[in-house]
Amino acid sequence: MKNRIKIWFHSDDSSNIREISLRKSFLFFSIPLFLLFVGAVSYLGYDYYLLKRADWDNTALHETIEGQKTELEDQRRQIQVFAAEIQGLKEQISKLGQLENQVRLIADIDKSGQSSGLWGIGGVPETNLDQEIPLDVHHNALIREMHHQVKQIRSVADKGKLDFKELIDKLEKKKNLLASSPSIKPVSGMITSPFGYRKCPFTGGKTFHSGLDISNRMGTKIVSTAAGKVVFAGRKNGYGNVVIIDHGYGKATKYAHLRDILVHKHQQVNRGETIATLGNTGRTTGPHLHYEVLVNGTPANPSKYILN
Repeated sequence: MKNRIKIWFHSDDSSNIREISLRKSFLFFSIPLFLLFVGAVSYLGYDYYLLKRADWDNTALHETIEGQKTELEDQRRQIQVFAAEIQGLKEQISKLGQLENQVRLIADIDKSGQSSGLWGIGGVPETNLDQEIPLDVHHNALIREMHHQVKQIRSVADKGKLDFKELIDKLEKKKNLLASSPSIKPVSGMITSPFGYRKCPFTGGKTFHSGLDISNRMGTKIVSTAAGKVVFAGRKNGYGNVVIIDHGYGKATKYAHLRDILVHKHQQVNRGETIATLGNTGRTTGPHLHYEVLVNGTPANPSKYILN
């Protein structure tokens, strides 16, 4: 009995005390096994907790990555928008350069230095601006190109400011010349025949057209394109009713095929003043104005003398 342990307990259905006798060797081995079992369960439970926590962390990290990816795509789209705006800015600078050249031509002012136009500045490739093309393919190249072009545009803009300042200073000195230089469209309407060689509407042969033909309704008002003095107001063969205005500085304008002449010879007129109405007198195929710009007696392209 020395190797056994007695355990007493009450029975559930009786008030009698029962006795169980266990060997000491059984308890010696069962208690460590029980502790080992409890430890294993605890370890597995803790390991499961770590796995679940890692899964939660991975889910949160995945959501963060997806959010950053969306944000990065939005930023790249915005960069493409900025690149397109740079393109538009370059086009505006180019138009300003063209306007400057027109004003210099009209005012007879030579440019002293190099042109301020966008010489040597390439455009952003259309593939880089296409938002359907994967951004990771063109993103870095687009960023580099944008930085390069912004520097060039800044340089051109700085040069343009100096050019315009020089132009304004010279225009101040040439106010009378500018006021006497043709610079507006003489009549509203559609240009039906430009300056230069064309097929003659009457003979079918190749002839030189010395002005612009502008079509509109009969009676449309025609204005002087610059200040000057009327040197002719009457009829000429082939041209019908004609007005010629001398603007000084070697420039003159001719207005032909008129219906009504509203000025007289030696009359002083201002830019924008009505001088006649549109008609179809002379050799014409329909109502229109034949408009010429003469520089030292030689016809020049009137389109270069129209700013509006």
